[in-house]
Amino acid sequence: MRHIGVLTGGGDSPGMNPCIRAVVRQAIGYGMAVTGIRRGYAGLVENDMQPLDARSVGGIIQQGGTILKSQRFPEFDRPEAQRQALRNLNQRGVEGLAVIGGNGTMKGALALERQGFPVVGIPATIDNDVYGTDIAAGVDTALNTILLAADRIRDTASSHQRAFLIEVMGRASGYLALYGGLAAGAELILIPEQELGLEEIAQDVERAYVRGKAFVIIIVAEGAKLKAQEVADYLEAQNIGYEVRISILGHIQRGGCASAFDRILATRLGTAAARLLHQGEHGKLVGLVGNQVRATDLEEATSRPKPLDMEVYALARAMAI
Repeated sequence: MRHIGVLTGGGDSPGMNPCIRAVVRQAIGYGMAVTGIRRGYAGLVENDMQPLDARSVGGIIQQGGTILKSQRFPEFDRPEAQRQALRNLNQRGVEGLAVIGGNGTMKGALALERQGFPVVGIPATIDNDVYGTDIAAGVDTALNTILLAADRIRDTASSHQRAFLIEVMGRASGYLALYGGLAAGAELILIPEQELGLEEIAQDVERAYVRGKAFVIIIVAEGAKLKAQEVADYLEAQNIGYEVRISILGHIQRGGCASAFDRILATRLGTAAARLLHQGEHGKLVGLVGNQVRATDLEEATSRPKPLDMEVYALARAMAI
């Protein structure tokens, strides 16, 4: 293979730029040309591409976001969109593609692979919900952002004897809420994978007040059945002893420079993807499994959900006494 492309799709992640850098520089080391596709699958269909060289990716390892930009493009499900994308790639002489993103992006990668075009996927999503990797690029940075926010909120919560609900990202996965809550010492964690009732939540908060806790921190995944506002309204109505406040972290979790862990992980995964394409291997997702870079079939990686470790949830509950 002499010419590959690279794109970033879906929601941005702090590890994307280090990953782009790794793909490009490893590919150049193999003597391959690299084309960057802007705006994900939308740019692939609209032929929005540019050549990349070693200097194009210089100085981006510390940058958040993605220099190739990203865009959600559900229209890529249509066969005509996929055909146009393949036509554009063939006209530019691109022979393989490194695709960086989350679950939706990997499904688009599989669609191209099924059309006979060589693709390798690289998981980069703060939700950490891609099967085939223990952790995706960007997750560690997002967790540290949540932890920093929670620590600062704890200071003001303690000063005013308040119960704070902190909403974090995670529409279908509670990973960020669970691990962020565990690291922050949260009293309660609300996630899509585990339902808690309003009465149970109120009882836990009231018990914390009776035990003399100066504040309560509740981490809420945006995809949890009970929403932060609903829980806050109920707690206020129960007069449980604390003032109740809500803090929604939002897109601050996606931004910022990648942590050391994420830069190293993204570099390992990006170089592995370029290596597989150079060797003619494709239809794979490269991930970190037991601290080793492993390849999983894209079919398998996109056909099953990544389960949340509920033993960690039990541990977080035990730590909240």
